[in-house]
Amino acid sequence: MSRSASGSAPARSGGRELSLTDYQLLAEFRHVLARFLAFSATAATAAGLAPRQHQALLAIKGASGGAPITVGDLAARLVIRHHSAVELVDRMVRSGYLRRRTDPGDRRRAMLVLTANAERALAGLSAAHRDELRRIAPLLSTLVNQLGAPP
Repeated sequence: MSRSASGSAPARSGGRELSLTDYQLLAEFRHVLARFLAFSATAATAAGLAPRQHQALLAIKGASGGAPITVGDLAARLVIRHHSAVELVDRMVRSGYLRRRTDPGDRRRAMLVLTANAERALAGLSAAHRDELRRIAPLLSTLVNQLGAPP
């Protein structure tokens, strides 16, 4: 195996070395994602929410089947620790964005339900995010297609 100029083994993907074009495409893809995340954070802040609060509202509203989810489910969806999700939910309950509802099937579990304020905030943010994704979709599609194309 040949060594790169830095002395390390060359990077491989799918049995082949990565080309400069691969690195450029990956860097551009990451840049586009970072710009979208910056857009999202700015939009959430402008709506009076912390970015993580917006992500939580979206995760709850977008849960499979639209059914309420637990704090544990939310932690998994946000890829955060359970205790961090508990703190986030506590803040959102105090802020009037969430309610805890006892699960009728298991009274030990609390289900998370969006309030009317949360529904309004999320609707506006989601429309703006959908529009932004539609705007950048052609670029993302091109990058993904080029990354998936054989050399």
